[in-house]
Amino acid sequence: MQDIVMFSQDWWTEPLGTWMAWTRATIAFFLFIAAAIASMGMWEFYSPGGAPRHGLFAIDTTRGDRLFLSLLGSAFIFMAWLYVFGTPLWWPLGICILWAIFIFRYV
Repeated sequence: MQDIVMFSQDWWTEPLGTWMAWTRATIAFFLFIAAAIASMGMWEFYSPGGAPRHGLFAIDTTRGDRLFLSLLGSAFIFMAWLYVFGTPLWWPLGICILWAIFIFRYV
């Protein structure tokens, strides 16, 4: 068995068990989603007032709606990037961050 360098491509995609093909990348993904939802809950708890806002898309959205739109859009950005270009995925990550900033600011 070869030594795997920490944070390398092999380290992120190394199987961690036999059930559901868990990797460090999938765990990081689910932890990010949980942290985003928890952060949104804390934000709403400490600063209530997520009243709907009429934005650029001509729909009323709350903070939670904007989080959902940014996550959904990010999923489509990553899938389209994988279909057209494949890996690595650093460029679509940057695009997704810009997408989330756009959604939270203008929608």
